[in-house]
Amino acid sequence: MRSLIASCLTLCVAISGIANQSQSDDKPSEKSSEAVLTLVVMDPMAAPLACDCVKGYAQRKYEELGKFLKGQLGREVNVVWAESLRAAMEKSDGKADLIIGKHSVVLSDAKEAKLELKPLARLTDLKDKVVQTGLFVVRSSDPAKTVDDLKGYRILFGPEDCDEKSAAPMALLKDHHIVLPIPVETSPSCSNAVVTLMELGTDVKAAAVISSYAEPLLEGCGKVKKGDLRVIGESKPVPFITLFARASFTGKELLEFSAALDEVGLTAQLLVDLETASGFVPWEEQAATATTAADSKKKP
Repeated sequence: MRSLIASCLTLCVAISGIANQSQSDDKPSEKSSEAVLTLVVMDPMAAPLACDCVKGYAQRKYEELGKFLKGQLGREVNVVWAESLRAAMEKSDGKADLIIGKHSVVLSDAKEAKLELKPLARLTDLKDKVVQTGLFVVRSSDPAKTVDDLKGYRILFGPEDCDEKSAAPMALLKDHHIVLPIPVETSPSCSNAVVTLMELGTDVKAAAVISSYAEPLLEGCGKVKKGDLRVIGESKPVPFITLFARASFTGKELLEFSAALDEVGLTAQLLVDLETASGFVPWEEQAATATTAADSKKKP
C-alpha cells in the first residue's frame, strides 16, 4: 500500500512539474524581458531630429549604434527618437535605459522625470571636440564689434536647460560687467532666435545667442543668408553630447556598456554613421570641460 501511495505521489509531482513548465513556456520570462534595452536619442544632430540641408552634417544614424550595441552586449536594443525625455518615454512605455543627447537638456529632463542617471561617455564631433559654445551674433550692419558693445542691447537667449545658450553666455556677460536685460528674453530654438533678430527694425540694438553646432544649419536651411550675421563673442565651452545610463544598473552592467562604447572608435563605418572623429570618450568629472577627445584623455 505504501509503495502504491508513493508511486501515486511521484506521478502527481511529475505531472505538476510538466504543467508548470508548460505555463512557463507560454509566457516570456521576466529575465528575457529585462534583457531588452531602450536607447533614447535626444541628440539634435540625429537624422530624425534635424534637417538634411547640409550634406553630411546633422544626420547621425543612431539605429546603427543600436545594432552595434546589440552585437556587443548580446541584448536587444530598441531605439527611440524624441526631442524630450517625456516624449520618448511616452513612445517606449516608460522605458529609458540609455539616453544620449545634449548634456544639460538630458539632465534637466531627467530631473523632471525623477529619473536618476549616470554619465558614461561623451561623443566626439567631426573635429574631435566634445563640447559646444554659445555664439553671440548680431546683424552684419550692427555697430557692435565685441561683447563689450552689448550694453543696453536686447539679447535673445536660449531655453534655461540649454547651458550653451543660457547659463554660459550669461556668465560671459557678467564677466564683462554687462547687466542682463530684465526680463530675460528667450527663443525656443536657434532658428527662431535669428529669424526674430533679422525681423527687428534697424533702429533696434539687438543680439541673439545660438549654439555653435547650429551655426552651419542656419544658412543651410535658409533661415538667414550668407553674410546676414556676424559673431562677436563666444561663451566658455560646456559638455555637448553625452550618453547616460540609468543609475539603477549594476556596476557590472555599466562596465559592459562602457566597454561596448569604447569599441565604437574602432569601427570605421560606425564613425561615419555617427559623424564622429573618434567615437566616445569615457566620462570623467575632472575632464567635463575638456574641449577635445585628446584633452579628455590627459591625466589630471
